[in-house]
Amino acid sequence: QVQLVESGGGSVQPGGSPRLPCAASGSIFSIYTMGWYRQAPGKQRELVAAITSVISGGSTNYADSVKGRFTISRDNAKNTVYLQMNSLKPEDTAVYYCNGRYASSNYWGQGTQVTVSS
Repeated sequence: QVQLVESGGGSVQPGGSPRLPCAASGSIFSIYTMGWYRQAPGKQRELVAAITSVISGGSTNYADSVKGRFTISRDNAKNTVYLQMNSLKPEDTAVYYCNGRYASSNYWGQGTQVTVSS
């Protein structure tokens, strides 16, 4: 069992650069592929960024809409995955969810709202 807790959301001006941490507990964090998803009102949840486990090399992938602006990283010593968001746009407004996957296990955090508005 893994518990995921996101933080760092809130209201941000366009062009802002917040960082979202997701703290994990309850299992061996380093074996999980971790990801950040988002869901805007009236839209489906979509993958924003993911980072593989340590054993798999910690490779990353990003949605086209955030490439070059967002960076996912993980600190296995702190059991935390981060989403650094730069150059935010109003269309980045959404609830951001942390996800952890390993084999058939799939866990979600409760989500954190990010609102980009001037």
